[in-house]
Amino acid sequence: MARTRAAVLISGRGSNMVALIDAAKAAGYPAEIAIVISNDPQAKGLEHAKAEGIQTAVVDHKPFGKNREAFERALQAELQKHNIEIVVLAGFMRLLTAWFVSQWDGRMINIHPALLPAFKGLDTHARAIAAGVTTHGATVHFVVPEMDSGPIIVQGAVPVVTGDTEATLAARVLEIEHKIYPMALKLFAEGRIRIENGICVIDGVSRPQGLQISGG
Repeated sequence: MARTRAAVLISGRGSNMVALIDAAKAAGYPAEIAIVISNDPQAKGLEHAKAEGIQTAVVDHKPFGKNREAFERALQAELQKHNIEIVVLAGFMRLLTAWFVSQWDGRMINIHPALLPAFKGLDTHARAIAAGVTTHGATVHFVVPEMDSGPIIVQGAVPVVTGDTEATLAARVLEIEHKIYPMALKLFAEGRIRIENGICVIDGVSRPQGLQISGG
């Protein structure tokens, strides 16, 4: 059976990209990382992808200036050229227009370093510590035009412990990210996810909205 062709979009080191590449090496994993694309020619993750024998491309946003849609149309052309079936955002630091999101409705996923809907946006770890929460984590969700608001596929929770700093909490969350992102891509490629009334329903899972796992 043909594997689902995934494109991973990065802007930097791509640590989640590395986790996805490693997962896709396993026999029977239903998705392949067909291409890694960056908007930054200097992104370190490109080097790793090339070393793994994965095709890479750069669609530099700078020549397009403030014309976000022109940049996205160039990105869309690259994705179509490689017959991509799902777009996976892994530290892709560009806000996407409603036009681009609409091209990949139900076929583009993102990972956010918080337990959505809590702590949307930036600086999630510092905000979690400041708020005094005892549990933090990460969320894989479908992308919709509103930032950090799409249907939740998988969440991974970690404890916030006494003495945690932004750096120590971020490291703990990153470990859980590397577990749940390959899990979410696998569920998609297996065709087990459907969206009903804005909520993810996963075949074989009784919980009505996505999966939850815990980490250290």
